Amino acid sequence: MAEVLWRPSAARAEATQVEAFRRTAERRWRRRLPDWSALYRWSVDERAEFWASVWEFAGVRASRGYDQVLADPDAMPGSRWFVGARLNFAENLLDHGDADQPAIVARSEAGPRRELSWAELRAEVTRCAAALAAVGVGPGDRVAGLLPNVPEAVIGMLATVSLGAVWSSCSPDFGVQGVRDRFGQIAPRVLLACDGYVYAGKRCEVLATVAALQRDLPDLAATVIVPFLEPRPALTAAGGAQIWADWLDAAPRRARTFAATPSDHPLCILFSSAAPACPSA
Repeated sequence: MAEVLWRPSAARAEATQVEAFRRTAERRWRRRLPDWSALYRWSVDERAEFWASVWEFAGVRASRGYDQVLADPDAMPGSRWFVGARLNFAENLLDHGDADQPAIVARSEAGPRRELSWAELRAEVTRCAAALAAVGVGPGDRVAGLLPNVPEAVIGMLATVSLGAVWSSCSPDFGVQGVRDRFGQIAPRVLLACDGYVYAGKRCEVLATVAALQRDLPDLAATVIVPFLEPRPALTAAGGAQIWADWLDAAPRRARTFAATPSDHPLCILFSSAAPACPSA
C-alpha cells in the first residue's frame, strides 16, 4: 500500500463542508452514513435522495421548485433531473460572497494583477447583460468568446446565461479553421474576442482571426474586442467591431434580472482543443 503523505486532523476534517453535508443528510433521511465510503455508496444507490440533499444543502435559488428530483433514472441518455424547476445558473453563482470580498483575482503573463469584488462582478455582469440584450440576445441564442482566462470571459459567460442564452468559447490560440469549425456550427449572435495574448514572452495577434470569423459568421449582431495587448487596439482589420468598454457604456441601463429556465436548459457548448495558432517556438 502506498504511504499516506498527509492526513487532516480530526478537528479540521470535522469542520469541512462535506462533513456538514454528511451530518445534514443523516438527519434528513434518518440514514447511517458514518464515513466517506458510506456517503459515496449512498450517492450511487439513492441518487434522488442524494441530489435532493445537495439542492437543499447548497441553498439553490429557484423561481419554482422541482416536482421530481429524477425521472427515468435508468435511461442514459434520457434521465431528467429536477423536473419542473425554473432557475438560473448565473443567479446562483452571483448570489454568494460579501460585496467587498474578492470574487475574481486574475494575473496574466502580460499584465498586472486584477481583482474584482463581488459587488463589481455583479455590476459588470448587469452591464454586459444589458449590452447583449440591446442587440437582441435572448433565451436560446448563442454568444461566443474567443478569449484567454481574463475576467471579461467570466463576465461574458454569466451575462449570457443570465439572459437564458447559451455560452461557448475557444482559446485564442486556436487557428482560424479550428475556431470556424466550432463557432460555425452554433451561429453565435455576438462574438467577444481579445486583440491578442502573450505566450512565453511572445505577442500573438488575434484580430486577423476575428476578421475572418466576421466573414464566416453571418448571424453576428455585434463583435466586441477585449483589449489585452493594447489599451485601445486599432480595429481596422475587424470592421464594425467595438471596444469592450465602449460597448458597455453605450448600452441602455437595465435592471439586473435573471431568466428562469428549466433545469435541462442548455448552458454552455463545449469543444475540444485544436492546434495553436501562435506556437511558442
